[in-house]
Amino acid sequence: MTNTITTRRQAKARAMELRAEARQQGKSLSHARALEAVAHELGYRDWNTASARLSNQPEIPLQVGERVTGRYLKQPFNGRVHAVRELAGGLGFEVTLHFDEPVDVVEFESFSGLRQRVSAMVSEDGVSWDKTSDGIPHLIVQREETFLV
Repeated sequence: MTNTITTRRQAKARAMELRAEARQQGKSLSHARALEAVAHELGYRDWNTASARLSNQPEIPLQVGERVTGRYLKQPFNGRVHAVRELAGGLGFEVTLHFDEPVDVVEFESFSGLRQRVSAMVSEDGVSWDKTSDGIPHLIVQREETFLV
């Protein structure tokens, strides 16, 4: 696992794994000691060094200009990332997308509501917390190469 750690978020997840493993063995491992252990696994002197080095790696799942695909208000789209902003504390991201073709977000046949540029707050997995009345996320977005929606 340690050879795939490139971000602080991944390193902290590894520290939680180490703590869980210690608990299963009936041992106690503080969060600080787990972070130090992860730093050593990665070849760093201590957690502060590892954290400083890893913090230079991007943790944003989407980059400006990147091709994306997904669903907006249940409608499929392809487009580009126009803007990305990390929300406070790394809770998620505000993304602005520009669709290649406008998406009709109205389900009624009597009129249309076309959208070509939208903004939404999403988790690091690219799924919005806001949902339609039937529980479907407003936005599901991911890189075009890894489309799984």
